[in-house]
Amino acid sequence: MKHIIRIVLTGLVVLMPGLVLAASQSGTVTMEFDLSRQVNNEDTRLWIPYPLSDRDQLVTNIQVTGDFAESAVYSDRKYSTPMLYMRWNKGAASRKAQFSFHVERQEVIRRDFPATEGAWNPADFALYLQATSLGPIDGEVKKLADTITAGKTTVLAKAKAIYDWTCDNMHRDPDTVGCGLGDVDRLLRTPGGKCTDIHSVFVALCRAAGIPAREIFGIRLGKEPVVNITGWQHCWAEFYLPGYDWVPVDPADVRKMMLTQNLTLDDAKTKEYRTYFWGGWDQYRVKLASGRDLMLNPAQNGPPLNTFGYPYAEIGAKVLDFYDPATFSYTITYRR
Repeated sequence: MKHIIRIVLTGLVVLMPGLVLAASQSGTVTMEFDLSRQVNNEDTRLWIPYPLSDRDQLVTNIQVTGDFAESAVYSDRKYSTPMLYMRWNKGAASRKAQFSFHVERQEVIRRDFPATEGAWNPADFALYLQATSLGPIDGEVKKLADTITAGKTTVLAKAKAIYDWTCDNMHRDPDTVGCGLGDVDRLLRTPGGKCTDIHSVFVALCRAAGIPAREIFGIRLGKEPVVNITGWQHCWAEFYLPGYDWVPVDPADVRKMMLTQNLTLDDAKTKEYRTYFWGGWDQYRVKLASGRDLMLNPAQNGPPLNTFGYPYAEIGAKVLDFYDPATFSYTITYRR
């Protein structure tokens, strides 16, 4: 018989070696939008990241209501990232919408790595080996990746070296707006930011070292019965280990725990967090989107989206500031 034992560290459930753990969190996420105060002299368009079920989360009871003229679910052509699209006609006095879904999110633990890595074809993972507009994989990034992974001969060893370097050298800057832009060149000069920043560095270094990697964009789930999670967006990452699977990592949460608990790199708790987030994600998050430099569907008037973790809206050609929900006028609530 398998035994389940949980050790809780500040809300995180930590897997001890050799033990089986199956933690989960479930509840309803409700997004409410009211763009009625914005000017209405042009069409108003709204795109919302649209969650799907996968092996780590089950999404059910999706409900969409509002006074929009048009609504549909689409996906982009590069990443197949789904999105809920709404449109209000020019002159509409009221522009309100509500989007809700129930999610059961599983804790993810994948670190039973094989002794031997399988054969793989990098062409199959080309999308996750390329540079992005803010994530170069040549120049100084390539030099750094080569330095970090020097002497490492396996994908796993190289990825672990990059993970350790990221935990050691990046830090969380609470003054960063939103989740950060993930401008890797700037971050290597000034290594402070939030989750998108830290994981963009991890992903760019992995790709420069020939390791498929990608960011995931979502939102944290609350632990109380009812929580306003507006602004709780989070980014995490994973890399592909040949012959095994995509491996979860979250060095940004290591650095967040260090900041909020005033920990140093040498503290025992820091080491526990580093062990946990190498191959693990807690259950207090839901995946909403993936992909960088995203062209929405229907296409936005603005440039490609650096990330799609936040709702995005345009009135005519004017882009609303999704980092400012008070002005954009939206709230996101979690009910356990």
